[in-house]
Amino acid sequence: MQSLKAILFLLLFVFITSAQTNEQKTTATVEPKDGEIKTETVAKKDNSIPKDDPKPGPNGNVIAAKKTPFNIPKFTASPVIDGKLDDDIWKSAVELKEFIQFQPGDGVEASKQTEVFLGYDEKYLYIGIHALDEPDKVRATVAQRDQIFGEDNVRILLDTFNDQRRGYLLGFNPYGIQADGIYTEGNNNGNDTDLNVDILMESKGVMLPDGWSVEAKIPFKSLRYTAGKGKQWGIHVLRRISRFTNEQDSWMPINRNINGLLIQAGKLTGLDEIKAEKTLEFVPTLTFKQTGHRVSPNKFSNPAIQPDFGFTVKYSLSSNVTLDAAYNPDFADVEADAPVVEANQRFPIFFEEKRPFFLEGVDIFKTPIFAVNTRQIQNPDMAVKLTGKVGKNSFGILAAQDDPISGNPDNKKAMVGVARFKRDFGKESHYGFLATSYNFPEKHNQLGGFDVRWKINDTMTFNGQVLGTHSRNYFYNPVLDQSQYRTGNALIYNYEFNNNKKLGGWGFGGVGRTRDYRADVGFTRRTNTNEIYAYKFFSSDPKPKNFLIRRNLNFNFNLAHDFQGRFQNTNNNFNGNVSLRGNMWMGGGVYFGAEKLIEQEFGPMRTATRKVGAFYGAPDRMAKQLGGWAWIEKTFNKRLSANFNYNFDFNTFDYDFGAGDKYPRVSPAALLNPNNPLDPGTGKQWNINGGAEIKPLDSLSFNLNFNKTKLTRNDTGLVAFDSNIIQLKTVYQFSRFVFLKARIDYNTLSSRLFGQYTFGWTPSPGKALYVGYNDKWSYNGYDFNPRVPGMVQMDRTFFIKFSYLFRKSF
Repeated sequence: MQSLKAILFLLLFVFITSAQTNEQKTTATVEPKDGEIKTETVAKKDNSIPKDDPKPGPNGNVIAAKKTPFNIPKFTASPVIDGKLDDDIWKSAVELKEFIQFQPGDGVEASKQTEVFLGYDEKYLYIGIHALDEPDKVRATVAQRDQIFGEDNVRILLDTFNDQRRGYLLGFNPYGIQADGIYTEGNNNGNDTDLNVDILMESKGVMLPDGWSVEAKIPFKSLRYTAGKGKQWGIHVLRRISRFTNEQDSWMPINRNINGLLIQAGKLTGLDEIKAEKTLEFVPTLTFKQTGHRVSPNKFSNPAIQPDFGFTVKYSLSSNVTLDAAYNPDFADVEADAPVVEANQRFPIFFEEKRPFFLEGVDIFKTPIFAVNTRQIQNPDMAVKLTGKVGKNSFGILAAQDDPISGNPDNKKAMVGVARFKRDFGKESHYGFLATSYNFPEKHNQLGGFDVRWKINDTMTFNGQVLGTHSRNYFYNPVLDQSQYRTGNALIYNYEFNNNKKLGGWGFGGVGRTRDYRADVGFTRRTNTNEIYAYKFFSSDPKPKNFLIRRNLNFNFNLAHDFQGRFQNTNNNFNGNVSLRGNMWMGGGVYFGAEKLIEQEFGPMRTATRKVGAFYGAPDRMAKQLGGWAWIEKTFNKRLSANFNYNFDFNTFDYDFGAGDKYPRVSPAALLNPNNPLDPGTGKQWNINGGAEIKPLDSLSFNLNFNKTKLTRNDTGLVAFDSNIIQLKTVYQFSRFVFLKARIDYNTLSSRLFGQYTFGWTPSPGKALYVGYNDKWSYNGYDFNPRVPGMVQMDRTFFIKFSYLFRKSF
């Protein structure tokens, strides 16, 4: 009955929203994360706005001329890359100018103009940038690679296959510091831009009396592309001016009534004389590491220093197909996961992949269903990856040998495989196939299925995917209260429809997983569930000169039930946010819903012969829930920004798991007997979190973050848990390529203090030296019985890692 009501509600919702006129206001998303490119964003604002009214953008003749493919000239000499644009050869370059503002203004003239120059020779693409501005007002720092998106910059987006699906993002700040990645239109399970791709290139920037300039030299062998007579590349050139409401300008006009960026790109041609090369890259890595552990309150074990050798290989079979391989990859320099609230968590917590080998080119494996999560490859001995695009066909193949139980005496290995094939059709559309395989003793999982992305028109898109799984593993049986080793076959589906216009949008979708669904190479939170959802959002046109720049309103609905038709939860919320002058934005919302708990999802169920199940008392629990949130963020100036968030929940469930030694179970059943079954109950939960970024110098930054969550039971009035997480990160850049960074985390729930300190020299991708020290401390000795008072060091690791890129072209 619940499902029937939900479907009727959904049909009514779609009918009403589709009848709305285009004069309704559309919601834009919040400010994009670093590296993202969005055509619909909530504009931020500060006081440094242009004095005059925005001027209209270029006339129709200029816009029409921009839509005509332009020819990029071949240079007869290579400019010196010093950032100054004073070489005579730049006079023969093609020039792109007359930029148009698309945020916060829409189609008006840019506040400051930009000139971009392009040329090429047989081996390199040359980019020159002259950004007109007042040099004393430019916002830029000596940042790390890929960390320039929060300040002034220029980005070039190159669709090197001209397929309007994906493109290289090349960004530069006024000091010539680089950012690079892969932008994917309509990407799934993540940001539109993957910044983990590092492209070997050369760049330099300088400040000028009339602004700043950058010169860049990009080897064609660092890119995948098609070229030759009559071939075209798509191109966008975008500029961000932070102090003007985070103004975004574009050389090509961007129509926010069209969903998609690459489809609106300009076209360059003339790359007829590129010298095709096959490139072999070999990066050996040598690591020296010592890891010590405390084995008793008074004894610390320090084993001998362990040398470790590994390498990665990249071979460009052609300009559009690449083979990667890694042997014994070491990730000592990779930043550890940030601490999260682990108390009262019913389902697994997701942690992002951070290891470079698995991150590069990962966009080919992303689909609407999160079936590929390379974090499942825990400790790889070796891995190989083949990716590329031929015509309309894209493909990716990944294979790895993993040692998931490090140091296991039987030396048993897991074999992991992923295969992905995708074919383009129509406009920004594709259909594809995905298969994964994971095999380990007594753990076997095979997954496969199809997906489609269909861009119906400029505003409507449909995404769908269906996968089947076949597993041999242990499955828990709540009737028998035991895990049985057996075969499990299962299904997962996902679909979503979106219709988003400049001033209005709506959509709906659903996802479902049967009980035996497993994705051992992916990530899954819950099985035996079906969820349907719908949304509607509104937004006003931005008004850059007003105190209130933009306002947004969002409505969301979802309902979940299992495959037996039993209700699981529902959540309905509405929220809004505004952008204000002063580079400040704020928002908030409220929700109401309900959640039902069934004991066989937590453990054994009651039967005729078993009178006690997973729950103490009633076998089911139901609660109506209410909550809300509010947040505010502000960038005060180049040196300081801050954010604050507050969340509250009424009748949220305490699942009665307890939260370690500090917070044992506090349910009525547990107070009677700590060994009693679970007794979930409702409570009041609140969370505050916030942070600040301080940059006292262009080369020095501090980030301080705080997160507090507290849950109090309604029935006993006792605190189920109180978690406080504090994190401090600091980076000092001695130069563009030399840095010292430190990170300290403290979690009061676990009483653990974690430190990570790294000195790095990274002159170019593949060439690096890291010297690091990590340690972990425990407060008041919860790791020992009896406890040891005070701060006790539990682990420490010292490492030196060196890698060097050898590159040979054929």
